[in-house]
Amino acid sequence: MTIQEINTRILGLGAIPNVDVFNVGYSLLGRPIIGVHIGSYSGNQILIQGAIHAREYITALLLIEQVKYLATQEFDGGFYFIPLMNPDGVDLVLEGTKNIQCEKLRDFLVLVNDGSQDFSEWKANANAVDLNVNFDADWGQGTQNVFCPAPANFVGYYPNSEREVRILEEFALRNRPQMTISYHSRGEVIYYGFTGQTEQELNRDLRIANAIAGVTGYQILRSYGSVGGFKDWTTRVLNVPAVTIEVGNFTMGSPITEEYLPEIFEQNKLVPQTAMNALENS
Repeated sequence: MTIQEINTRILGLGAIPNVDVFNVGYSLLGRPIIGVHIGSYSGNQILIQGAIHAREYITALLLIEQVKYLATQEFDGGFYFIPLMNPDGVDLVLEGTKNIQCEKLRDFLVLVNDGSQDFSEWKANANAVDLNVNFDADWGQGTQNVFCPAPANFVGYYPNSEREVRILEEFALRNRPQMTISYHSRGEVIYYGFTGQTEQELNRDLRIANAIAGVTGYQILRSYGSVGGFKDWTTRVLNVPAVTIEVGNFTMGSPITEEYLPEIFEQNKLVPQTAMNALENS
């Protein structure tokens, strides 16, 4: 599998009636970040994003399948999908540095990767910044944060430093979804909650998480010690419900490959509609 093949699948969704495909922006290395909308633009809108961590590209494939499934269903409102938020990082996982033209950047990334050309465990972008700890939401205060370029957990030199983070924030501010879902792997866990939320807001988000758990069978955990993610930023800045869903179990290896997609999709195919119904009743 290549980044081009994943993007071809995303672009192919545009052939489905009632599905719009558009360019959200460009990654650090100039790759398109493609968005998808399905349903009505009136009523509640939910933004679902995946593959912000490079080695978790299975979530991009999952979101593609969710759009296809939604196209066969009736529902109110609409869904924005951004399946592949970190295309540069995913390309590193799938093909190493061979597609990077700049020799100095190739050397830098290999150095950060402990001299290895095997990027299968890489989570960061092409700046060696972990995008999901770079958002301006208690930035740099996470228990696993690191402060030097690394394959994972490097917060960047300042919040919102990364192009991909700014693109996602600007898209969310422009479209103002009533809820966001962030897909990651692994663990089969649903995370909710962030510092500063009221008890009422926490209970609202827990009710939504419970509804999602009802169709996925995943465990629910309240977030502690993890900050600077898109869920955290959404909760803090947009003041709307937000959950993170970790798909796949630890027997599937890392990265989780496409052979496990049918099982993961079956667990998650009802998540968008379930979240929408729970949102409307929250």
